[in-house]
Amino acid sequence: MDATNSNVRPSTLALAVLSLLGVGPLHPYGMQRLMKQWGKDDVVNVGQRANLYKTIKRLLDAGLIAVRQTERDQLYPERTVYELTDAGRHEAVVWVTDMLGTPRNEFPVFPAALSFAMLLSPDELRSALERRAADMRERLTEIEQTIETYSASLPKISLLDDKYQRTMVAAELAWIDGVVADLRAGDLTWGDDLAQIASSYMTE
Repeated sequence: MDATNSNVRPSTLALAVLSLLGVGPLHPYGMQRLMKQWGKDDVVNVGQRANLYKTIKRLLDAGLIAVRQTERDQLYPERTVYELTDAGRHEAVVWVTDMLGTPRNEFPVFPAALSFAMLLSPDELRSALERRAADMRERLTEIEQTIETYSASLPKISLLDDKYQRTMVAAELAWIDGVVADLRAGDLTWGDDLAQIASSYMTE
């Protein structure tokens, strides 16, 4: 399927908006609430309302969504309800197909920090990784609970992202545990040159 000439840069948040509007017209607050209800806020950053509004404006300017109506209620501020256009429906399929089929370097924070781990002493690195491992064990438990809660009521396709996260978190946790074990045993060393670099960053 060929991409359209919408000139909108694909993003996970933009894809989420297009996907949600495929269910039916929504205002921005409704989109944010639905993403949280579906647990999609674990994989899409919807915490910043300003980013959501910016994304909606870009999609609107590109003709991928349209204004359905404006709601006025004495109890709430004026709300604009948006709906999906045919172009937006097409673009959503193009984006999700490309995102699934094309690997990309997404520059995650953790590998970047690992590449500069020599700025810490072995004990400092071990302490940091142990904190991360503790958080990840809690996260793994939360994911397992989510899968167990919804596996009986939702189609398997709805839990693919949760099962993927479970696999990735478990794999990273196992890797961290291995590095921590090497640090404790003294098998992971810096060498004289890198040790000097680490000592220059140490604070009193």
